[in-house]
Amino acid sequence: MYCRPVIILLAIGITSSCATKNTENPPATAKLVDLSRYTGRWHEIARLPMPFQKDDEAAIAEYGANPDGTLSVHNIAIRPDGSQHDIRGKATVLNPPKNTKLAVRFSTWFGPLIPVPKEGNYWVLHVDDSYQEAIVGTPDRKYLWILSRTPTIPELRYTSLVDKAEASGFDVSRLIRPAQKARIRQASGGG
Repeated sequence: MYCRPVIILLAIGITSSCATKNTENPPATAKLVDLSRYTGRWHEIARLPMPFQKDDEAAIAEYGANPDGTLSVHNIAIRPDGSQHDIRGKATVLNPPKNTKLAVRFSTWFGPLIPVPKEGNYWVLHVDDSYQEAIVGTPDRKYLWILSRTPTIPELRYTSLVDKAEASGFDVSRLIRPAQKARIRQASGGG
């Protein structure tokens, strides 16, 4: 009976403590992000562990432009059995015109209760010239995502992106790569 409220309060507490952690030496961001090129679908290639996503789930992130200048955020987690769950929100750019630091809030009943640090919780650390691969992280280096426009990338490219993340101070030894089965379903749009 008490389990669900306790889990929700625990999740709020964990996220709150992560969101307010001070960063004295944050990672460098990309020089500039063209939001019109960044919007669209991104596939999660790898990530650091998160309390809200199981290790065997693959993910897709879809970003769009809102009329008020924010970005729409739609995250879809794909379980190994093909079932999906999703969450929506919006991202506000904190450092225009560079557009590399964003504050993301999700549209849940508890979303407004979770503080977002003034420096943001979604930093674009790297995006390649063709906007096909990206590295996103948090300024406290607790969370990291390696993203691609395609569900898989060549191992050499993956290693190069991991090396960039490591050079930015992230603990890449803890990276999780979604299960191959989930990535195949993700690529085919199955669910």
